[in-house]
Amino acid sequence: MGQPTPATDDGWWRSAVIYQVYVRSFADGDGDGTGDLAGVRARLPYLAELGVDALWFNPWYRSPMKDGGYDVADYRAVDPAFGTLAEAEKLIVEARELGIRTLVDIVPNHVSDQHPWFRAALAGGPERELFHFRPGRGEHGELPPNDWQSEFGGHAWTRLPDGDWYLHLFAPEQPDLNWAHPAVRQEHEDILRFWFERGVAGVRIDSAALLVKHPELPDVTEGRDPHPYVDRDELHDVYRAWRAVADEYGAVFVGEVWLPDAERFARYLRPDELHTAFNFSFMSCPWDAARLRRSIDDTLAEHAPVGAPATWVLCNHDVTRTVTRYGRADTGFDFATKAFGTPTDLALGTRRARAAALLSLALPGVVYVYQGEELGLPEADIPLDRIEDPMHARSGGTDPGRDGCRVPLPWAAGEPHTGFGGEPWLPQPDGWAAYAADRQAEDPGSMLRLYREAVRLRPVFGDGPPTWLPAPDGVLAFARADALCVVNLSDTPVDLPAHSALLLAGGPLDTAGRLPRDTAVWLRA
Repeated sequence: MGQPTPATDDGWWRSAVIYQVYVRSFADGDGDGTGDLAGVRARLPYLAELGVDALWFNPWYRSPMKDGGYDVADYRAVDPAFGTLAEAEKLIVEARELGIRTLVDIVPNHVSDQHPWFRAALAGGPERELFHFRPGRGEHGELPPNDWQSEFGGHAWTRLPDGDWYLHLFAPEQPDLNWAHPAVRQEHEDILRFWFERGVAGVRIDSAALLVKHPELPDVTEGRDPHPYVDRDELHDVYRAWRAVADEYGAVFVGEVWLPDAERFARYLRPDELHTAFNFSFMSCPWDAARLRRSIDDTLAEHAPVGAPATWVLCNHDVTRTVTRYGRADTGFDFATKAFGTPTDLALGTRRARAAALLSLALPGVVYVYQGEELGLPEADIPLDRIEDPMHARSGGTDPGRDGCRVPLPWAAGEPHTGFGGEPWLPQPDGWAAYAADRQAEDPGSMLRLYREAVRLRPVFGDGPPTWLPAPDGVLAFARADALCVVNLSDTPVDLPAHSALLLAGGPLDTAGRLPRDTAVWLRA
């Protein structure tokens, strides 16, 4: 197999910059219009120049692609659209030679309906116990077994010809696994070892708080506590077992944990469970100084009791891109709601996105950068007949889905399809070439150059927590080590605090040397 030496945990992950790769849209190496591992390997020098510490890959496993690869049919095989297992192994090694570690995505809540287990279950085999099959309610079993709703809209149950129903918290092509069954637990521990033995340094856990269900699958009634499938106590035993596996290899976890209760959230980050979890309050916070400061303070306070580093992220493959969000007429942002044709001021959104990048990269902990954020890409409007995200269809067309942030990247302004490769699987908007990486690499004022310089300078902030400094209303200012970060979210320019040098600015200062609105700077104290 030619596998590399297993990763060692030297604490790198506590302050890492991790770049999220949505393989299908990153770079197309074979010209078929779909991004692949060959495309990623060819662009590794770009990622090394960006200065990131690790790459997190969305699922690259064999899949029917009913939900962008989150319907996994075989965890031990790479989907042919992306390449081969041998290519994945080469990518892991080549990236590590450039100082870049690899994290993969595990989707433990469900598998594809094409997974061998589910196909055997449909055939009446004992694998039926590995899922949640139930008779329906009503006189003839015509009603779903309970009132649970799919995350993608509609009932979370699908009825089979034999009359039974099966549970899927997401799409019908994603049947939920029964985590009360020991075979499910053993299989996932084996999957972890499979990838750790190939040099993977960590795992991102999809929908990490949803795995375990109440054995009786009761209705979700108002005020039910504990919830029948969210954040159940039994789940912590699963992650303790996983942590024991990860510790054998010095590997790390980041969980997708959506919980409003800070104490419940922190339980997942105890020393014998997950290393980190995504911070969604920061990402969903509107462009408002007081609310951002509260989010930062609350996040650090939540993590302090368990000694885990915070994570900071502005966007991912499920969220409207930062430039578009911050460019909307109002500064509010409803994380759960998107709409077609939302009016957006891209110039405003770009200024704010530049400032937000400097803010997040100045904070202590781990920063995740979704591919294309370093290029300042806006959300793309996808023609209705080209939308592939199942959220759109299952919402009856009211939700545009998530494809707008998944449009293939522009690499070269003068090449067909902006250098992505073949004709992209999602259409690139007119004017996409203006964001091309080659053009931005030559422009000192570009978003790409800002990200490169910010990642390079980030160590000046040291390892300690931020100390908030006196500042006018609407301004965030804090110190870490001998560096200062100042972000002006007010309506007027503001004077800079005393400093010895300007390290980096998200935009030019005004003629009086003041910090304009929607702009951030890094200063040496």
